[in-house]
Amino acid sequence: MNKLSISLIGVPMDLGQNRRGVDMGPSAIRYAGVVERIEALGHSVKDEGDIAISHTRKEQSPNTHLRNLEDVIDGNTKLGNKVNEVLEAGQFPLVLGGDHSIAIGTLAGLADKYENLGVIWYDAHADLNTAETSPSGNIHGMPLAVSLGLGHADLVNIRSYAPKVKPENVIIIGARSVDPGERELIKEKGIKVFSMHEIDKLGMTEVMNQTIEYFRERSVDGVHLSLDLDGIDPLYTPGVGTPVPGGISYRESHLAMEMLYASNLITSAEFVEVNPILDEKNKTADVAVALMGSLFGESLV
Repeated sequence: MNKLSISLIGVPMDLGQNRRGVDMGPSAIRYAGVVERIEALGHSVKDEGDIAISHTRKEQSPNTHLRNLEDVIDGNTKLGNKVNEVLEAGQFPLVLGGDHSIAIGTLAGLADKYENLGVIWYDAHADLNTAETSPSGNIHGMPLAVSLGLGHADLVNIRSYAPKVKPENVIIIGARSVDPGERELIKEKGIKVFSMHEIDKLGMTEVMNQTIEYFRERSVDGVHLSLDLDGIDPLYTPGVGTPVPGGISYRESHLAMEMLYASNLITSAEFVEVNPILDEKNKTADVAVALMGSLFGESLV
């Protein structure tokens, strides 16, 4: 990867779920030294500030099973427009969350530029629910489904087109908490998943080799990394809203990021679900920044 011009975009969104505090994630990541860490690797970083997000929680939106639908749409529309603006300026978009519903906006902004975008969904969850299958109505469990064109029409059609991503261009890594409706969708759409079973069985090196080769064979014109900190075992990332034991280790995650850096495939990234209120001395934000270091070229020697 060459030296990059990176635009940092904060999205203080906590409306995609019902636990407060994740809106402070971008501030926690900045406090953990993200700009300094990346600039030390020779990249240039422009902090674009935060997307303006409503803080009025309307909970379940009328006639839907979805929490805070209108404000989630509004925030993701602004984010999609900003990501697209950053791309047009030749910058690498690095988005800081906020809950994972913000991936709807990130992918909406990316899909204008990339006709055959690949997506790595690094997460304990598949985020493939719709209003019909979601147990909670929390939109942070739906962004991948929305980006595939499935879900509420106003979410799906942010920036006036759908779908944003093809199911065959998605790889989920780290899944270990998948709802029944999501399992059916994974089978129906043929989405590639490396669950914790596969990671344990194959090892992270083989998982990443297969991931990188898969995207090269598909001739994608960009690859977006959407990294939810709950993909990592909560032993290392306690400050997340939906922790699931038995996750990817800290060292395995660094290896994955290092291999992605070496592949030169990644064209955009987001790090989400850092919740300082649930954290221990900003530990989860520190992990996020350390992983960004590896993604942008930091090495152990």
